[in-house]
Amino acid sequence: MLYLHRSSRAGDDDSATARLSQKHWLLHTRYRVSDLDKTVAFYKEVLGLQEVGRHTSGRGSQIVLLKAPDSDELLEICKYDASGPVVVGPDLTHLAFSVDDLEAFARHSAALGYPLSDGPSRSSSGNLIAFIDAPEGYEIELFQTTASP
Repeated sequence: MLYLHRSSRAGDDDSATARLSQKHWLLHTRYRVSDLDKTVAFYKEVLGLQEVGRHTSGRGSQIVLLKAPDSDELLEICKYDASGPVVVGPDLTHLAFSVDDLEAFARHSAALGYPLSDGPSRSSSGNLIAFIDAPEGYEIELFQTTASP
């Protein structure tokens, strides 16, 4: 959001000077998909996100807004066939989610048909990292913080 502030400085005559200040935060990340229902089910059933909104935009995009329980940012899943086929390039983008127990999460996601695609591996700081692939091929990073020795 942009705010326009008018202030007077010492030494100014009666004219005020305009100063622009900015307040920023990330509102949402958008991923376009071909299969809206399958993708929304993945984020809800596998990752535990909550659906917080659903609508059709003025141009005809079908949009579902999802939110992780302890996060303010939204994930916007969008189906808009007029844009052509969805092509997800390798290593182009990914979402990252923290998990309490990576091993338990891996069992849960595999039972739903989404096994880990990479990892788990331990980072230099001792944390565990793994990846799964969402239905459209978007990569999801899973991060488990471990207690330091």
